Amino acid sequence: MLRTHPRLRAVLLRCAQAIPVVVGVVVISFVLTRALPGDPAVYFAGVMADEASIQETRVAMGLDKPLPQQFLIYVGELMRGDLGQSLTSGRAVATDLANRLPASLELTLTALLLACAIAIPLGVLAATRPGTWVDHLCRVIVTAGVSLPTFFTGIVLIYVFYYLLGIAPSPLGRLDFIYLEPEHVTGFYLIDAAIAGDWETWWGAAKQLILPAGTLALFTLAPVARMTRAAMLTALSSDFIRTARAAGLSRSRVLYGYAFRNALLPVVTTLGMVFSFALGANVLVEKVFAWPGIGSYAVEALVVSDYAAVQGFVLAMALLFVLLNLVIDLLYTAIDPRIGFDSK
Repeated sequence: MLRTHPRLRAVLLRCAQAIPVVVGVVVISFVLTRALPGDPAVYFAGVMADEASIQETRVAMGLDKPLPQQFLIYVGELMRGDLGQSLTSGRAVATDLANRLPASLELTLTALLLACAIAIPLGVLAATRPGTWVDHLCRVIVTAGVSLPTFFTGIVLIYVFYYLLGIAPSPLGRLDFIYLEPEHVTGFYLIDAAIAGDWETWWGAAKQLILPAGTLALFTLAPVARMTRAAMLTALSSDFIRTARAAGLSRSRVLYGYAFRNALLPVVTTLGMVFSFALGANVLVEKVFAWPGIGSYAVEALVVSDYAAVQGFVLAMALLFVLLNLVIDLLYTAIDPRIGFDSK
């Protein structure tokens, strides 16, 4: 079967190559969490606890065992699909991640789609009209997106659109208090509300999403616009473009059929890196807008040295990055069939 399906064989090979990465992430995350300052047993025993109570808490948490034994216990639980129990929420880490990850993914994907809708056309226009006002506008937006911190942009947007103009809802989570959460199907409120046919809740979730997604989109569109412009300039100066123009092909055919398609490869690579970075770095946006995502969950766990929650977060992010790299490899072959798995 694998001989007749080279792409399936390549996908399995990519998954096999990701195993050492995941193993390394498990080891490193375990070691680094144990190196965090502070003693979680002291935190959870309480400020009035004596040494005996702290020691009892440490034994109950399994922190009295040697590190190698703690690691073996952790790996054994992972093999059973058990990520441990969060000491701060009192729930299983897998449950917390399943509840919070869709919120972060919905925010990040919406921001990335919004960024692409602005950055890619802007980069193409800037490349086809170098030195014009469009090119200068692209540079200004890129510079602003890179220079402005996301928390500052978020606060400014809240101040303007919520406080001054009053057209944005209160920045307090995924839904205003007047709406009920849609029935859980995917965890994405927009999708779940659409499936249920509850368009009032869908619009409420969309309104809550506009400001945080716009904040993150301004940050993510900068590298996408810059890479699109650079890739298009390189493609437009290539010999095959001059040949296509000499052959009398239409401007739109040359621009979108040849130049843009060849410029997509570096843009897709940039999108993959931007998505990975945005998913891990959107914690500031989540904090500003009280967004119940995985980033704020990880920060809260780090503050109290909640080992299981931190390790579960790191492992979930590693698996997402591995999956993202696999999707990018598949997109490469869809964009340019000359790039095959076997050639890598």
